[in-house]
Amino acid sequence: MAASFRYNTDQLHNEAVTLLKRLIETPSVSRDEEKTADVIQVYFEDHDVNVERKGNNVWVKNLHFDADKPTILLNSHHDTVKPNAGYTNDPFEPIEKEGKLYGLGSNDAGASLVSLIMTFLYFYNTHDIKYNLILAATAEEEISGAGGVRSILREIGEVDFGIVGEPTQMAMAIHEKGLMVLDCLVKGRAGHAARNEGENAIYKAMGVIEWFKTFEFPEKSKTLGPIKMSVTMIESGTQHNVVPDTCKLVVDVRTTDAYTNEETLEIIRQNVDCEVEERSTRLQPSRITDDHVIVQAAKALDTETFGSPTMSDQALMPFPTVKIGPGDSNRSHMPDEYVFVDEIREGIMGYLMLLNKVIH
Repeated sequence: MAASFRYNTDQLHNEAVTLLKRLIETPSVSRDEEKTADVIQVYFEDHDVNVERKGNNVWVKNLHFDADKPTILLNSHHDTVKPNAGYTNDPFEPIEKEGKLYGLGSNDAGASLVSLIMTFLYFYNTHDIKYNLILAATAEEEISGAGGVRSILREIGEVDFGIVGEPTQMAMAIHEKGLMVLDCLVKGRAGHAARNEGENAIYKAMGVIEWFKTFEFPEKSKTLGPIKMSVTMIESGTQHNVVPDTCKLVVDVRTTDAYTNEETLEIIRQNVDCEVEERSTRLQPSRITDDHVIVQAAKALDTETFGSPTMSDQALMPFPTVKIGPGDSNRSHMPDEYVFVDEIREGIMGYLMLLNKVIH
C-alpha cells in the first residue's frame, strides 16, 4: 500500500493530517507514550511496512535496505509535555479551525513527525537511491530520557547522518546548543551572626555568582554565539543567627560547538572557588560542517540555515545531524498549541526536496 503514495503528494498531506489528529487525541506525556507508539506501529503495519520496536520507540527501514549503503536517520518524537493550565481547548481534542490544527503536540513535534513519516513512505519502495532510510518515532524527548532515542541507537545500526524533525519553520539548524546542569558547593565557616566570626558562605558565593554572570569564554561559536551560564537556584543557611558554612548553587550552562561539554566544565572548574559536580555531560552541542551533503542540499534549495539555542534529541546522537521541520518553536508548550495545516504540506514537500537532492 505504501507504494501507492509514491506520486501523490495530496494524499500524503491528507494522510499526515489524519494521522496527526489520531496522535493528538492519544495522550502521550513523556514516559507514558505507549498508546501513541501503538498508533504509529499499527499505522506502518497497515501499510505493509515491517516495524521494529523497543519500549515506546518505533522504527522502520526502507524496503530495499542495503547494508553496503550509507544510512540516513529520519527522527522525531511522539511524546509531549503535560498540558499547562492556560488551555481553553481540550488539549487532546484535535480541532481544525481557520487553517489551524489545535491540540497538544500538534506543533511540537507532531507536524514534523507525520511529515517525516509521509516522506519515508514516499521513498519506501524506491530501488535506485544512494542511501538507506530509517524512520524512528521516539519517546522521552521532552525530558531527554534514557528510554528515548538514545536507547535504540545500537539496535538501528550505523547511521551516517540524521534529520531531526522539530518546529523550525522549515529553516535548517546546522548547530544546536548543548546543556549541562551543575551543582556547585561554596564552603565557608560557621559562626555566630552577632560576632565577627566565621566565613559567610553566602558572601563568598556572591563572587562565584558574579563570575558565572560575567565570564566570557575565549572561543565563540560562529552560529550560536557565546556560551550562556545562568545561576538558577540557591540554597543556604539554617537559622537567622548562624553564619552559614555552605551555599549551594545550581547553574544552567548552554554550551556551543566551540567546546565540548567536558572542555567547558574544565574551564569552569579552573576559575571558580567552589566544588563543581556535573549532573551529566551527555547533552552535547551539535554541529555539522558546511560542506556536508545535507547542508549543501539545503543551500541549493535556498533553505535558511541557523544556529539553534533550543535543545533536541540531536544532543544524544553521535553522528552529524540537522534539525528542520514545520511549525514554529515559539508555539511549543504554549496553551492551545496549534500548527497551520498548510505547514504540514510545506513540511512534506520540504523534506522530499531535500532528500531528492541527496539520495538520487
